[in-house]
Amino acid sequence: MFLRIINRAEEAIICILLVLTTLLVFIDVVMRFGFNSGFMWSQELTLHMSAWMVLFGASYGLKVGSHIGMDAFVKLFPSTGRRILTGIAAILALTYCFLIFYGSWIYLKKMHLIGIDLEDIPVPAWLAHSLLLFGFLFLIIRLLIILWSVITGKADGFKHADEAKESLELAEDITKGEAKS
Repeated sequence: MFLRIINRAEEAIICILLVLTTLLVFIDVVMRFGFNSGFMWSQELTLHMSAWMVLFGASYGLKVGSHIGMDAFVKLFPSTGRRILTGIAAILALTYCFLIFYGSWIYLKKMHLIGIDLEDIPVPAWLAHSLLLFGFLFLIIRLLIILWSVITGKADGFKHADEAKESLELAEDITKGEAKS
């Protein structure tokens, strides 16, 4: 149930941010080039929404396996070896994410104490930059899920996009299609 909520929230946030960013950029371009005016705050808002999208997208990429994997070395090992190496990689990634999460917490506390707003938008800087906490929290959750699946033997590596394999399959499909013609 918890994971379903996390999945839906993550997908909804990414979709909403993508639509809003695209609309904002489109409107701003039309305003600037069509009417020689625009919004002073649009660039800053677009920058922040893109940053949110990147962090949530990285987490979503871990979930669906869309990151490119460099696993030629790892594939040389038997399943147990791959699980050990994947576990080490997940622990190292978790350590990194925890450090960034902790550093973000300290940074946001200081920004809250200072009480400054963004340059062009009357929004507290700590609130706009809180994406660091949420983005890395989602990354931590995804990495914990991967680590758990490796520990329980449900997986022996990260899910990832195998572009070489996909390219070979596409080339074979094209070759087969040309042979039929």
